Amino acid sequence: MSRQQIQNTLFLPNDERLITMISVSKIPRKTNLKKRGSWLCAVLNTMESPAKVYIYHVKKSDRGEGFKKKMSWLLRDLRKLDGKSAEKPSPEFDLHFEKTYKWSAASVEEKEAFISSLWRLSHRFLIQKPEFENIPERLLEDIKDPHTLREKSQSVDDISIEGEDYQALSAKEEADLELLMSECQVAISNAEVFTEQLSKQLSVLDGANIHSIMGSEDQVLNLMRLLDNGIKEAEQIEEKLDSYDKILANVKEQMEVMRDKDTLMTLRNKNHQRLLEELQNLVVIRLDMKHIQALMDGDLTTPAGIQECTAAAQALHRCMNADIHPSLLRLGGVEEQQKRFKKLSTNFSKRLVHHLNNLFIHQVTYVHVYMSSLSKLYSREVSDFIENAKQKLVAAKESKGKLGTATLSRLTGSSTSLAKLDHRGRSGSIQSVDSSAVKYGSELDIAIRSVFDQVLEKVLTEMERVCIAEQDFCFKFFHLIDKNTPKDEDQEKDKDSTTEGGGDVETDVWVARQTYSAAEGEFITENLGQGLLQKRAAVTVEINMMAELFPQLETELDGFLTHADKQNDMYSMYMLVRMSQHVINNQDMGSFLGKTFGNCLIKVKRNFDKFIDAMMQTIRETKTSKKSRCGIISFVHSFEEFTNLAESIFKGSDRHADLDKAYTKLVRVIFEQIIRVAQEHQKTPREVVLMENFHRMFSILSHLKNPCLENDRKEAKQRYTENLQAYTVNLLGRPLEKLHTFFEGVEARIAAGVKPEEVGYQLAFSKQELRKLIKEYPGKEVKKTLEHLNKKVEKQLCEEENLIQVVWHEMQNLFINQYKYYDSLMTKCYPDSNITLEFTMDNVLQYFSDIAQSH
Repeated sequence: MSRQQIQNTLFLPNDERLITMISVSKIPRKTNLKKRGSWLCAVLNTMESPAKVYIYHVKKSDRGEGFKKKMSWLLRDLRKLDGKSAEKPSPEFDLHFEKTYKWSAASVEEKEAFISSLWRLSHRFLIQKPEFENIPERLLEDIKDPHTLREKSQSVDDISIEGEDYQALSAKEEADLELLMSECQVAISNAEVFTEQLSKQLSVLDGANIHSIMGSEDQVLNLMRLLDNGIKEAEQIEEKLDSYDKILANVKEQMEVMRDKDTLMTLRNKNHQRLLEELQNLVVIRLDMKHIQALMDGDLTTPAGIQECTAAAQALHRCMNADIHPSLLRLGGVEEQQKRFKKLSTNFSKRLVHHLNNLFIHQVTYVHVYMSSLSKLYSREVSDFIENAKQKLVAAKESKGKLGTATLSRLTGSSTSLAKLDHRGRSGSIQSVDSSAVKYGSELDIAIRSVFDQVLEKVLTEMERVCIAEQDFCFKFFHLIDKNTPKDEDQEKDKDSTTEGGGDVETDVWVARQTYSAAEGEFITENLGQGLLQKRAAVTVEINMMAELFPQLETELDGFLTHADKQNDMYSMYMLVRMSQHVINNQDMGSFLGKTFGNCLIKVKRNFDKFIDAMMQTIRETKTSKKSRCGIISFVHSFEEFTNLAESIFKGSDRHADLDKAYTKLVRVIFEQIIRVAQEHQKTPREVVLMENFHRMFSILSHLKNPCLENDRKEAKQRYTENLQAYTVNLLGRPLEKLHTFFEGVEARIAAGVKPEEVGYQLAFSKQELRKLIKEYPGKEVKKTLEHLNKKVEKQLCEEENLIQVVWHEMQNLFINQYKYYDSLMTKCYPDSNITLEFTMDNVLQYFSDIAQSH
């Protein structure tokens, strides 16, 4: 194929010009190049602006009558051209575009000519040139010289083309030639006349050009004069610019000086501002004369005097805790002022302590007499009340859980204190346990536990009511500080203004607190920060006074709880929930009632732990009858009933975490003891014991829906599934024993290397031997075997868990798998023998269905 054919067929219609071409084939598929007709062509398109160079992969059409462009790339997209080797000639080369294309040229010479042409085209038309690697230096020498490069890149038409024997005219050149020939009619018939005419025209044009050059000499001289004048003007401008530079240099120095001065002024202003702010802070830290007078001589016996002293003390606190820079504290004036403030604080504190001490001393006699008298009354009433509660429990047990019409009597307390004051209505929010939802124990046990829950709630509610009422009375009657009394708006404002400076109210202004000592029979004065006076003093007075008024309250309550726990250790769950709720109701600032209930709660929690430990020990000591089938073990039933009762008791309680811990301990022990019983029981297979009891435990734990038992629930399900499968496999065994042994031998021969279709030619595994074994297992015999297995399952499994159908279904699947195993081996090893078992898959399904329905 000639270059001209490709040029005229593919590129000329698009005004493209073929620069160079090379016959190639792809690597590694090297085939006959002539037969494939594959070329790489470098083509120049000058119609685009700027001119672009394309590389086309050209192939012959399928019919071999023409050519087609298979792929095309722009030369500017070429990243690298790899010649493979610069020393050893090789026809292979790579073109790296976005993808790497590997080619093999028809000859080394064509490859070198193609690479040299791409090198020149890239240097002529590209700014960002591709890399040329592993190329012989001689291919690039002709354009490395800059002079040679300029000569070769003057125009697009000057590019040398190796091996080109003809260059077609462009469309513009062809049009100009036709116009010229049309002007001369003899151009076609007489070339000499046409040539002579062209020469004459050329002479005329040369003369016109010379005349034009001669006529423009004057203009050239004028242009030279203008250039000289321009040079002189430029020199003058440069001189002026030099003078301006000198002036600006002086200005620059002056501006730098001004900038430094401005910086210094700004810094000085900032320092002055900060100094002014610090001085203003120091000036503000002063105490008015009226506050000084109040601190020194203020009247602490009248409301107006107390208000003045309070305001003065707060102002003094602000002054002493003002935010002052540490360096300013060394100023003489500041040190002197701080000393004056400390002196005022010390004198006022001493005066206030003396005043409060006198007040408490006058009241201590009345308080002591009141507590001595009322403590005897409350001791007797509390003792009688607790004894009455104990008798109610005994009566409920004797009357089979009936509380009767008579309920617990109420604690009356002091007629002075309790006649006019109502209790605050604090009682446990826990509802009574619904006995219908609990099956733990007999109906009598359920009724008795319900009575105990009511009696316990009544005991705690009455103690709470009486103690709170007495406490309120003491605070109001003896004018003590009430820790629950809200402050008025003025006090809140004073508190806010006191704490604005960030100081600690407790550390500087001291007041007195009276603490009653039972041993000394008097109040002891202590120093305490004013900020905690109301809360701490109120709590201390309450605890001490209430402890004197109710000396036997905790002892009596503890005795009642101990008595109840001895009657039934299950009561510890009721006590734990009820007591916890009442502790929460009375936990404000560690009050006497909260402290008393809290101490009892600790003992109740210990009783609950003992109750759980006793349950665990009972589970460990459980023995089962070895003469009958095991079924569901008794402690599994007990655990299920316990969870129902416990969930109803602990529902909504904050103590459910204690129950969760108990669940975890009990489940671990139950799992261990199920395994022990399964190993020891002689009547029931081990797998049946494990399967049934872990199935029940899985059901119980799933019903609880407790996140802390999720791992135990999964373990129970896993153990149930594993033992179900193991029991089914062991029970079913090999119902077709001889057939199973026969096919095991067949598989052994195949494993030893005998081809499956050749197994039947061995004497022990012949077709006749197989038919003989099949006749021993007719459908009726198989059904009898299955009926015997079903009866065995019914004897070993308990009806309580209803797992017979589950086991039977699992056994059906296992038997079907054995059937398929025999059938597949017969098909593979005895083809075209028409040997089959005497019963089909449908027969097997019917056998299992009939047996299941009959039972």
